[in-house]
Amino acid sequence: MALLFNKIKIYLDREVDFRKDVQIQDDMIDGVSNPYIKEWNVAEAQPTEEQLNALESQADELETANQVISNRKAEYPTIEECVHAILDDDLENLQILRQAVKEKYPK
Repeated sequence: MALLFNKIKIYLDREVDFRKDVQIQDDMIDGVSNPYIKEWNVAEAQPTEEQLNALESQADELETANQVISNRKAEYPTIEECVHAILDDDLENLQILRQAVKEKYPK
C-alpha cells in the first residue's frame, strides 16, 4: 500500500512541504496505522479519500522508483572513488562499476 504523502505529491503534481503546506497525522488504532491529512494549507482543493485511493498505483510506481534510486546511491562509487578514477585515468573501470549497479537495480 502506497504512502499517503506520495499520493499527495502525485495529486498536487509537485513537491510538498509536509511541515507547513500539508500536515499528516497517524493515530494508530489498535496498532494499525491510520494516516490522514491533519492540515491542508495549499491553494488546491483537498483531495477526498477516493481521489487519493485512485492514485495508489501511481504512488506505488513512485515508491519503487525511489527505492531503485536509493539502492543505486548506496552502491555507486563514492565521490572520492570517482575523483581518484579520474586522476588515475581509470574511467573505464569506474563505468564498469556504475553499470553493474545499474544492472543490479534496473529502472
